[in-house]
Amino acid sequence: MAAAKLPISIVYRTVKSMANDRTMLRSPPSKPQQRRTISAFEARVSLLFALASQSASLSQRVVADFVAETSKYIVPKQLESRNLEEALMTVPDLETVNFKVLSRKSEYEIREVEPYFIAETTMPGKEGFDFFGPSQSFNVLAEYLFGKNIPNEKMEMTTPVITRRTSDGERMEMTTPVITRRVGSKEWKMSFVMSSKYGSNLPEPKDSNVRITEVPKKIVAVAAFSGYVTDEEVKQRESKLRDALKNDLEFGVKVGSEVEVAQYNPPFTLPFTRRNEIALELERRNFNP
Repeated sequence: MAAAKLPISIVYRTVKSMANDRTMLRSPPSKPQQRRTISAFEARVSLLFALASQSASLSQRVVADFVAETSKYIVPKQLESRNLEEALMTVPDLETVNFKVLSRKSEYEIREVEPYFIAETTMPGKEGFDFFGPSQSFNVLAEYLFGKNIPNEKMEMTTPVITRRTSDGERMEMTTPVITRRVGSKEWKMSFVMSSKYGSNLPEPKDSNVRITEVPKKIVAVAAFSGYVTDEEVKQRESKLRDALKNDLEFGVKVGSEVEVAQYNPPFTLPFTRRNEIALELERRNFNP
């Protein structure tokens, strides 16, 4: 009786399996690949290069930020001028108060100022522009601006700085430029205008001498002048502005309004290019037919 024939496919798989078995017998199993360990010295060198790379990247960012901030002072801007003195004045290219000019006279201009927030502090002493009072107040506000607040957040610098005088015990708002404001005859207050991007969500000051306040929309008369600010200069400029406003048919000085002095420039600015402003709050005159 003839033997049964196996299918070709089964024969092929059987031969292939036997060949693989002979190959595995001839070739020893491969060893698992071992990871190369690095020495302590190599680890320190790698860390050193990583820190150097990170430091270089940080230095480049610091230099870029420094150049950007410095350019705001080296390449200042100009506001619209009414005469040659104002044409020579410059201000840093920083955020400032938003306003619209309603009219211009030979002695002053009238502005409608939009609301803004200020950080303010009371100045020591009875004089507004001696050396120690403004310097101490400026430092208190600058510390708040540069991180002495609850979230330790550094904020953008703005202009101007504003100084004003207040009656005894009264705490009042702050603005930019650096603004010095007088109310009554007892004390002065200095304020920084806050960046508009914060709105009412400003960081809380850590120093109880700094107060955050919103200044409402108002109309003011402004007269600009150059040079350094002194108490006598403020007194003369205020008197001249009040006299000029007596002839204004549309606006008069608001009852109880006290002078504000806005200073736009850093200390190293040349006197004839400095921009300072005297401001008085106004109200429309009532005419009875």
